[in-house]
Amino acid sequence: MNAELRTSLHLAVYDQMADWQYGHAVAHVRSGLGPLGLGSREIVTVGLTGAPVTTAGGLTLLPDITLPQLIPSASAMLVLPGSEAWDHSPEVMAPLASAAGIFLDAGVPVGAIGSATVGLAREGLLDYRDHTGVYRQDLVTTTGYAGGHRYLARLAVTDGDLVTAAATAPVEFAREVMARLDGHGPRTLDSWYRRYALHDGDTSLSLADEG
Repeated sequence: MNAELRTSLHLAVYDQMADWQYGHAVAHVRSGLGPLGLGSREIVTVGLTGAPVTTAGGLTLLPDITLPQLIPSASAMLVLPGSEAWDHSPEVMAPLASAAGIFLDAGVPVGAIGSATVGLAREGLLDYRDHTGVYRQDLVTTTGYAGGHRYLARLAVTDGDLVTAAATAPVEFAREVMARLDGHGPRTLDSWYRRYALHDGDTSLSLADEG
């Protein structure tokens, strides 16, 4: 398998996807951190079909590949943003939740934020993994969800290969995604987080722990 393909982060794209939820993650994964751009990876968008999609912010995106072309062994991570489609069109979104299960079974990380966690709950992927996401009660009302005992009231949670985050926690989600991709040390991620979440203009990215 082409090693360059293996480094790509795959972003699932679909109508009404929440632009604010994935922006930090994909932008900073693509550019990398610090003056050397350490940890940078290609971003590849994945659609259910090859048709253009319209985000919640009105942007039109043309997927790079379609879901049948997505192969876990050629991916570093699959990222699933929130969208009203996860709530209102579960049958349409089900193939993406199924793909997330295939990724996790293959040991390839998955990141889900906001209502995307509803799709994972329907697929049974949250029953035995620590997670967060939408409110616990919203997940409880999801058919088949039995993971209430593993729900954590946090902004973002990583359990093995699964990263989940609340809908209003895009910066925390990005930090967990970058940490799971093993591209940065803790001091660099802490500096990045203080800059973008705490608006600490005096902080500078420390790369001392990257050696």
